[in-house]
Amino acid sequence: MRRGDVALIAALVLGGCATAPSQDLVVLLPDKDGKVGTLVVQNQKGSAVLNTAYATARTAPDGSVTRGTASQGEIKEVFGGALSAQPPRPISFTLYFESGSDEITAQSKQEVKRILAEMARREAPDITVIGHTDLVGSDPSNDALSLQRAGRVKSMLVGMGVPAERILIAGRGRREPLVPTADGVIEPRNRRVEISVR
Repeated sequence: MRRGDVALIAALVLGGCATAPSQDLVVLLPDKDGKVGTLVVQNQKGSAVLNTAYATARTAPDGSVTRGTASQGEIKEVFGGALSAQPPRPISFTLYFESGSDEITAQSKQEVKRILAEMARREAPDITVIGHTDLVGSDPSNDALSLQRAGRVKSMLVGMGVPAERILIAGRGRREPLVPTADGVIEPRNRRVEISVR
């Protein structure tokens, strides 16, 4: 199961006394885009493959596993408290840079407002800022430039009131291009900083 494929997997022990076998309910919930992964629920008496939104696996008192589907009402009734207690999902932003510098493009400056609005929605946001370059120049110079870009974004955010200790920065240089190109090719979409707000 890949990270991000399953928005939430919830299990609830429904059993009564300690000596009776527990009855479990597992529900596969979609992510915000409606996508799900695949989950196999298995014990010694059976198994169920969950690969659709709201698919369930229930264990009976005898230990057997039954596949089914949960209604929205059942999910709200059983898991409503846990779902409402979840923090907001992480959100990502990308800022682009002028060639060979840590100057943000004019279009990306507008994106900074959205980043600040998202951080304001969260009580204590954790922010990761990762700088990248295109494939022009040497590895050492691109490593330094990507870190410089990440540091520039951190400085901007701190200047707008975000606590510095909540921001982690890193530079990847030219190692992770968004758009694969030949060495030495200018590609504006690779000159970027990726920001994750959690």
